Amino acid sequence: MSALLSISDLRSFYGPSQALHGVNLEVKRGEQIALIGRNGMGKTTLLKSIMGFMADRRGEICFAGASTLKSQPEDIARAGMAYVPEGRGVFGSLSVVENLVMSARPGVSGQQRWTLDRVFEVFPRLTKRRMNGGHQLSGGEQQMLSIGRALMTNPDLILLDEATEGLAPLIAQEIWKTLGIIRGEGIATIVVDKDHRSLSKVADRMVIMTKGEIAFDGTPATLATRPDLLEKHLGV
Repeated sequence: MSALLSISDLRSFYGPSQALHGVNLEVKRGEQIALIGRNGMGKTTLLKSIMGFMADRRGEICFAGASTLKSQPEDIARAGMAYVPEGRGVFGSLSVVENLVMSARPGVSGQQRWTLDRVFEVFPRLTKRRMNGGHQLSGGEQQMLSIGRALMTNPDLILLDEATEGLAPLIAQEIWKTLGIIRGEGIATIVVDKDHRSLSKVADRMVIMTKGEIAFDGTPATLATRPDLLEKHLGV
C-alpha cells in the first residue's frame, strides 16, 4: 500500500535555530502512529511542519500524492488533513454545536461518515453540554470537542498533539477508546502523548523522537523488547 503521508529529509527552523534534522517518516492509510519522546525533542514541531505552520521547512512532504512543502495550512486541511493542537484551541465564545458545525464538510472523496449526531454518539458528554460555550467546558470536554471538530472535516489523517495531557484518568480512557474508533474507520493518525503504555495498545507503530531526529520506528511489540530505548529516550 502506498503511503498517505511521506516525509523525506525534513528540516525545520525557528529563525536561525534548526529544530528538525532530516526526519524521514511514512504513514499508510488507516495507520495509527504513536509519536513519543521527552519534552523539547521535536514532536510538536514535526506536527506543525506537516500541517504547514512552520514557515521554514526544507526537504519533502507529500500528502495524498502531492507535495505540500510549500502549501499553506488551509490548503493542507482541504486536502484531507486535520490538526488537534496542544491546548485544544476551541472557540470559547461559540457553543459546542457551533464549534462543530463550523468545521463540518465532506471528505476529499465525498465521505460524510462524521456528522454532528455521530460526534455526539462518540462523545455523549458533549451532548449534555451542546449549548454551552467552549469556555464553559472542562479540559476533558474541550479535548473531546477539539477531536470532534477535527472529525467533522471527515479527514484522511488526523494529527493529535498531547492527546490526554492534564486529563483525569476516566476522561483519558474515553480518548483512548475514541482513537480505537478512529482507527476502525480507516482514518490515519499521528498521536503525541506521554502515556506510551496506553499508546502501545492502540498504535500500529511507535516512533521515538530525540533532538529533532527519529531514534526508533517500529511496532509496539518490538519496542517492548528494547527497555534500553525506553530508558534512554523516555526515562522509564
